[in-house]
Amino acid sequence: MGAVVLTCLMIIVIILNAIAAAAGLALFAVAIWVAVDGYKLYPISSVSGKDDIFAAAWIAIFTGFAFFLTCIFGIFAALKRSRALLMVYLIIMFIIFLFECASAITAVTNRDYLVGNSNLVKKQMLQYYADSSTKGKAITQTWNRVMEQAECCGADGPKDWLDYNSTFIQTFGTTPPWPLSCCKRLSNFEVEDREGCIIGKSSAIYTKGCFQFIESVLSRYTWAVSWYGFAVLMFVFLTLVISMIYYMLLD
Repeated sequence: MGAVVLTCLMIIVIILNAIAAAAGLALFAVAIWVAVDGYKLYPISSVSGKDDIFAAAWIAIFTGFAFFLTCIFGIFAALKRSRALLMVYLIIMFIIFLFECASAITAVTNRDYLVGNSNLVKKQMLQYYADSSTKGKAITQTWNRVMEQAECCGADGPKDWLDYNSTFIQTFGTTPPWPLSCCKRLSNFEVEDREGCIIGKSSAIYTKGCFQFIESVLSRYTWAVSWYGFAVLMFVFLTLVISMIYYMLLD
């Protein structure tokens, strides 16, 4: 009877580790997607010194691949029925577990700081857009790309450029009162109605703000690193518990 129970536990441990290895590889791939930053929003987070979402992604790249390798080792240890190998497996998995906890918590808390409301993003835009510093150039390029691709203007709308003092106004004056990236474009990306855009015609300027787009992208990054990371952690925790039971029952 004891041998049958042990064999069943071994099979369960092997199956759980195989699934955890696949989940680790998926976490590895998702974290790479975040770290690559396809939407190119890293400058918006880095200028505030709060780029922890991307730091968390790099940790998740390590932990995802480490989970994969360690779970493969765990399958080998279970098949060998070696207490020594299982102890090494359990220790390594626990260490990786702690690193992934740090990654997931870091990403979700940093996301709330960045996009809890539009004020921080707006302040950075007004301060650094059109600034000649390295940070200013990066922020200017990022906002131009966002406004043209998402068809939006400012953080909450075009009035951001009128209602607040900005480096853009100080540098270029009030003609135009907002960047030309706020202007609607033709299919060849040329400005559709430059004069209409300058005077603020709703048919010539993007009237919605960009904050919703920025929030959605950073939330997607956070979902990928933290919430999927938490899901992997819950499954790994179950795997560790079953593996520890298997370890204790081995002679």
